[in-house]
Amino acid sequence: MSQIQANGQTLEYEDMGPREAPAIVLVMGLGMQLIAWPDKFCAALVERGFRVIRFDNRDIGLSSKAGHSNLLRLRLKMGAAMLRLPVRLPYTLEDMARDTLGLIDALGLQRAHVVGASMGGMIAQLLAIEHPERVASLTSMMSSTGRRGLPGPDPKVRRGLLKRRPKTRPEAIEYGVNLLRLIGSPGYPTHEAQLRQTVTRTIARSYHPVGFTRQLLAIIAAPDRIERLKTIRAPTLVLHGAGDPLISPAAAEDTAACIPGARLMIIPGWGHDLPEALLPTFATAIADHCQAAESVARGGNA
Repeated sequence: MSQIQANGQTLEYEDMGPREAPAIVLVMGLGMQLIAWPDKFCAALVERGFRVIRFDNRDIGLSSKAGHSNLLRLRLKMGAAMLRLPVRLPYTLEDMARDTLGLIDALGLQRAHVVGASMGGMIAQLLAIEHPERVASLTSMMSSTGRRGLPGPDPKVRRGLLKRRPKTRPEAIEYGVNLLRLIGSPGYPTHEAQLRQTVTRTIARSYHPVGFTRQLLAIIAAPDRIERLKTIRAPTLVLHGAGDPLISPAAAEDTAACIPGARLMIIPGWGHDLPEALLPTFATAIADHCQAAESVARGGNA
């Protein structure tokens, strides 16, 4: 792994596959580090002929942090943002989209296929909206348009998210395991030991809970993207789980309806995670989508 300067941020990233191959940039979700993109998934995309780049978003993992913030003040700002009151933010989703563009620039890429999961899907959407010439294709996974009134999280998930934040690392591990269990795929449950191993590895690499809160504030305060999504011209694939307890499949249907020509793929049994059993399905769908976009760009048939 390496670090690179992008949009005034230091981003930790990993670059896999042939440098001359078409690039896929993976954008992860709220509070999640680059290692949340499974190694097997990345390797499968490389095997299909792509250069794969995954990175830590700002304020998480080993990338730049936004500095000190008072957690109580952040929570008050979240309350105000939920009421649609003006709030001064540490940064916005647009800033994070510019980070992603900065990474693409710093790596010397003219264009990239952009794949975003959850919050990363929102960031990827903004990149395709604001810099269409740089996005070869868009894949929005388990994400949303930000439309108000869409179904919210399952009540159990909502209660889990609202639990008191852990103060110690052992408490953080228990909190993380419980949250992953709640949002996991009902049709492809992950064994408890594997969940614990994943959370422990993540916290050992970097533990920065205030970054999670600041990223969440950026999501809550973001305006919806409904009208802007209608301007996207990049070939778009929308992937979502039928059993997602955090972001309803209705959000995927809304996303696909807003983006011209978008293809919607709802996967039975999938929740709000990347279960090992579905990695071949994800890799095949995304690789096929990116290869079709490459063919069209070269003047061939999809």
